[in-house]
Amino acid sequence: MRIKGIVSRTTGGALAACILVGATGCATVPETGRSQLLLVSPGDEMQLGLTEFEKLKQSTPVSRDRDLNALLQRVGRRIAAVAPLPNAQWEFVLFDDPKTANAFCLPGGKVGVYTGLLPIAKDEAGLATVVGHEVAHAVARHGAERMSEGLLIQLGGQVLEQALQTQPGLTRSIAMAAYDLGGQVGLVLPHSRNQELEADHLGLLYMARAGYDPRAAIVFWQRFSAYNQKKGGPTLEFLSTHPLDDERIAQIESFMPQAVAEYRKTSGVR
Repeated sequence: MRIKGIVSRTTGGALAACILVGATGCATVPETGRSQLLLVSPGDEMQLGLTEFEKLKQSTPVSRDRDLNALLQRVGRRIAAVAPLPNAQWEFVLFDDPKTANAFCLPGGKVGVYTGLLPIAKDEAGLATVVGHEVAHAVARHGAERMSEGLLIQLGGQVLEQALQTQPGLTRSIAMAAYDLGGQVGLVLPHSRNQELEADHLGLLYMARAGYDPRAAIVFWQRFSAYNQKKGGPTLEFLSTHPLDDERIAQIESFMPQAVAEYRKTSGVR
């Protein structure tokens, strides 16, 4: 089966299409200066985030704990005040799910934290680490970037499928399966891990500018690493959407001098 030759012949057409699409949606991430492909408008992205957040609030119980909610609102307001997200409609919701140690930020400034994460966050600075990281995803428009990558991969798949029309069914199936796997392992998953590290970087800056000591982030991620180990250990990195804990902590340490300088500038601490 001449799959390699078939795929090679389609590469030129797919690449040309990708370049054409990419030229219409180039942007730059604030602070890091990384170039990114964005094919989704900020308005469409924000509307999607608002819609999905409303659905989630209808389907997931919201915590009624007054003190914990006050803590989240306090941290959220301080982080939001220094996050450069135009037209954001900030909302911070604590979801009552003690078994889920997670948080998220949807486009438009909709932040959700699950109560299962609070014992790991432990204190206000730990929670600021989480909120800063999630807000950074929204500021960097990582959601729109992932959607854009999906559209690009879909376009490439359509080009490949069209080129394979005259080939036997088994050849088409193997080629398409290889393309899908290559797209996930070679592009989507590595880029997702890079987005996580970028959100760590930006999140450190936001928590520092909000008056939280960014060095608390190291302690938080060490606690989170211990939690992951207790739950069964990390996934192989190349099959994961997130970097391994040791790599993440090492990267955060490399970002720390800049973040500490921001913290000292903001708080006056030497």
